[in-house]
Formats: sequence, structure tokens, C-alpha cells
Amino acid sequence: MTPAIASAFMPLVRGLDAETAHGLALKALAMGLAGRDARPDDPRLATRALGLRFANPLGLAAGFDKDAVAVLPLMRLGFGFVEAGTVTPRPQAGNPRPRLFRLPEDHAVINRMGFNNGGLDAYAARLAALPRALPAVFGANIGINKEGADPERDYPALYAAVAPYADYVTVNISSPNTPGLRDLQGEERLAAILDAIAATRAGLPRTPPVLVKIAPDLAEDALAPIVHACLARGVAGIIVSNTTIARPASLQGAAKAEAGGLSGTPLLAPSTEVLRQVARIARGRLVLIGVGGVASGADALAKIKAGAALVQLYTGFAYGGPALVRRIKDDLAALLAREGFASVADAVGVEA
Repeated sequence: MTPAIASAFMPLVRGLDAETAHGLALKALAMGLAGRDARPDDPRLATRALGLRFANPLGLAAGFDKDAVAVLPLMRLGFGFVEAGTVTPRPQAGNPRPRLFRLPEDHAVINRMGFNNGGLDAYAARLAALPRALPAVFGANIGINKEGADPERDYPALYAAVAPYADYVTVNISSPNTPGLRDLQGEERLAAILDAIAATRAGLPRTPPVLVKIAPDLAEDALAPIVHACLARGVAGIIVSNTTIARPASLQGAAKAEAGGLSGTPLLAPSTEVLRQVARIARGRLVLIGVGGVASGADALAKIKAGAALVQLYTGFAYGGPALVRRIKDDLAALLAREGFASVADAVGVEA
């Protein structure tokens, strides 16, 4: 089966509730039923960031494959990188169902999953079983349990556990579905967590770059302290952004009033503006990854021009299916050529 054929079958599962459909999609991916994209990428899409080479700048955001059950099949769809998680120290059931809602009229999703995952031990075992040479860059996304958490203890322990396998590690402090998590974005608390991770990294044989994932709902004056805390503690980059708790007046979906984080097309403009603000503060000193509402090559290029060296998608992939990956890459390559950019790197931040 090819990604295009797999995408054609997606309407068959749309009658199921969103979480059940997602679970079936993951099982199909893990079995290799979505096929692979064997066509080489346009050379202008190749880029370097975080000290790593990416065949293309398009990645899959954390949240889609929380337990790292389909990392290799997802990479074979043509992503330049895949980020799995969020993983917590102990297994966690998450919030009660229903907790995942489609807003098809808005090309959006609301979720209040609550870091549901099988825990660190199972996650690390799956990473250990992956081939040493992967076809794309791999990122691990780490978080804390809802109960019994000690962030200054748990984040360093999680980092140490995934460091042997990950090309980079993302510290998730911005999900709206774990009580108190977003409070960790405050300068003092974030600094303490990053100091604890740095102390642990100093004693490890392998130290993949650290990134921090932030919310799109932060006030502009809260961004500079986060950037400066990251710069002062050796953080390599920032992912902008997680889902939003805002509810734009334009939303049409019947589930628009559900609690949780909103993702998809309505997040594109606000998350890109926060990305642009972070880029202005960072001034090239951090690698930025743009995520939020990406569903086309034009969306990806908008993120890149706003300051993102790399781009991630999630909700767009959930709606568009495996064939969307190739379509975005082809459209992005054509747009870069049309606008006179010889590479992705040439376009980074030109409108920041």
C-alpha cells in the first residue's frame, strides 16, 4: 500500500469517535499498512539544525505517537523527523473519555488527553529495539505525571533514560491538560528544571540537545524571560507552540466549547505570531521549531519565514493522512524555488 492509498481509506474510520480512530490508525501504521514514500526529497529541502542533518524540515509533532509504537513506519512516510511522547515516569491513564473531539468545519481538534501513556519503561524499551540507523531524526518528548510529580527530579531522570536513543529531547511544560504544568514556564521554575537537567547531562556519555516546548497563550512580556533562561542554560531550541486554550469566535464545530487544547487551522496565525516574537528575542541564538495549524507547503513556509528552522504538524496529518507529507514537501520545494530561495535555511526568519 502507498501513502496515497492509505489516505483514501481514511474516510472509512471518520464515523468512529476520534480517539478510537486514532488508535486504529496507530495500529495500522505499526503494521506497515500505510506504506512508504520512497521518492527522494528535493535537495533544497535538506537542512541542518541542532547539529543534525534533516532530509527535509517537516516533522511529526509529539502527541500522535505517545508510546513510540510506530516511529519507524512514520519515518518511512517521508517525515524529516518524528517526535514521540509525551512520556511520563509512570504509566498514566489520562483524563476520562471522551477527551478528543473533531471540529471538521474548522479543520481543528480539541483534546484533553492528559498525558495518557504507558510510562517510561515501556517507551524506553521500544526505543532500544529500534534500528541504530533510522531514516529520519528522532525526538523524545518528556513530561511529568499528574500526581506525585517532582519536576526537578523527574525531568532529569526522563532525560537520562531517553538520552541513549534520542537525537534531541523536548521538555514539555506547556500542555494545558495537566494541572499546574504551564506554571513551569515561569522564569524561576523553568530555570530550576533546566539547571537540574544540565547537572544530569554533565554526567552522561551521550547528551542530545534539549528543547523546551511553550504555549501559544503566553503574554508577550513572558517570552523574553523564557528565552533568556534557555540561553543561559545551554538549551538548544524552543518549540512554538503547544495547543491553545483560546477559543476564536470563528469556530463553527459542535465541539467548540469542550475543555482542552485547540489545535489545527485556527492555531496557525496566533502560533506563528508567537514564533515571530520568540525569533526576534532569540536573534538566531536558538533553533526554533514552528508547529500549529500546518497543513500545506504555504503554511510551512510561513513558519520558516517567521523564524522556524524546522516545522511540525499533527492535526493536519490527522485530517490529511499519510499522503499529506509528500504533498507539503513538494509544495514547499516549489514555493522556495519560486521565491528564489536555494534552501530552507535561506528562508529562515526573513519575515521575523
